[in-house]
Amino acid sequence: MIRIVIAEDQRMVRGALASLVNLEKDMQVVGQASNGEDAVKLVQQLKPDICIMDIEMPGKSGLEAAEELKGSGCKVMILTTFARFGYFERAIKAGAYGYLLKDSPSEELASSIRSIMAGRRIYATELVDDASGQENPLTPREKDVLGLIADGKNTKEISSQLDITQGTVRNYISVILDKLQVTNRVEAITRFKEKGWFK
Repeated sequence: MIRIVIAEDQRMVRGALASLVNLEKDMQVVGQASNGEDAVKLVQQLKPDICIMDIEMPGKSGLEAAEELKGSGCKVMILTTFARFGYFERAIKAGAYGYLLKDSPSEELASSIRSIMAGRRIYATELVDDASGQENPLTPREKDVLGLIADGKNTKEISSQLDITQGTVRNYISVILDKLQVTNRVEAITRFKEKGWFK
């Protein structure tokens, strides 16, 4: 019997997932959590084979929980609506065995769970196909600058915080806009968020 914990903040979705999984003769949902923190506690307490994890949950996200559970013996499968390469990349680094999208056919869920139990890694094909050319193009310093812009800081405040001149900040911003192929700061932040590159 494959023992499973489900972590999903939407009660209806969580219940539907549990019902789907429990229909399978070789699977049993042993615990349900509504956030990443509770998921980690349940996994440590119940020691399931697999934890099906949503990403965006209150408090600790699914990705943070997956990072914490790395090496725990429980295989994490991310199940999310977000086909963002940044999330996918982080999930892989966290050791997730699966990354599936919620609009996948329901029969894929059970077959993916069995494949993961057999030691295979199952990732949504659209994300694997998109992987090439989807790396974050910004350097760590450029990302620092954009992060401060996203926090509402102006050029002077960024210059003071990073201990660089205002002219250098403006140069960084110009390079960031060019690399992200956008025309202003708001578009840059939006593009970066859409790609899931803010960690």
